[in-house]
Amino acid sequence: MKYGVYFAYWEDSWEADFERYILKVKNLGFDILEVAALGLVNQSDQQLENLKNLAEEHNIILTAGIGIPKKFDVSSSDHATREAGIQFMKHVLDALNKTGIRHIGGTIYSYWPVDFSVAIDKENARKHSINSIRTLADYAAQYGITLLIETLNRFEQFLLNDAKEAVDYVEEVNKDNVKVMLDTFHMNIEEDNIADAIRFTGKHLGHLHIGEANRKVPGKGHLPWTEIACALQDINYDQFVVMEPFVKTGGQVGQDIKVWRDLSNGSTELQLDIELKESLAFIKKTFLK
Repeated sequence: MKYGVYFAYWEDSWEADFERYILKVKNLGFDILEVAALGLVNQSDQQLENLKNLAEEHNIILTAGIGIPKKFDVSSSDHATREAGIQFMKHVLDALNKTGIRHIGGTIYSYWPVDFSVAIDKENARKHSINSIRTLADYAAQYGITLLIETLNRFEQFLLNDAKEAVDYVEEVNKDNVKVMLDTFHMNIEEDNIADAIRFTGKHLGHLHIGEANRKVPGKGHLPWTEIACALQDINYDQFVVMEPFVKTGGQVGQDIKVWRDLSNGSTELQLDIELKESLAFIKKTFLK
């Protein structure tokens, strides 16, 4: 397996200088830096190429995550909104290709955070979403990009909340470059048993986000990491495992993720780095048993 971390562990904005984290994650022992796709779309071709070259220089794999803004909801009942979303995501995929990124996950099938003040029509949203993702999968295929369909908890999304919904969705899309993305934080809320959900997902699992139920780094909470490791071994999972902790308040990240208290206990960046390195050692030891 390859291990990574999401840049927002350190940041409070989805747009950041991703280059500064490449050498940092390498020195901490990671293989992957996951960045925000929304932070790439406004960058110049030269900036994207520079990021790609720096990652290649340090042998760091770049992956991307995204929560599509509501105005680009590809599951919308409004045709114009869906079309705008498809065009927006094609622009995102173009930027990913220029950056050398071959995996993008998140709510690429709907929008995030969901506005629950409006009526939800899950059946129609699912139908529109599947049609949009089929179109985007074909577009992504020219670049060799895999679309990762993430299950989110009920408080952040309504369309896909557990592994069964995600597997059913991916099977209906029926595209080789569309896989399921599981996240232990969301699974802790929605799944009866996290390990069993991983086994159920099986061959469809293309990406795994890990973090504690309290959104801290793995090892700083109560999730059953040994059971999770056994489930991954049972399905012969050898792909990407990316930590996605959120411990800082403030900024757009803190607001969107709903981090209303400082979970880092006032840690400096150096202290955050030390905790992350210790967590990586813990996960590697647990997952490689």
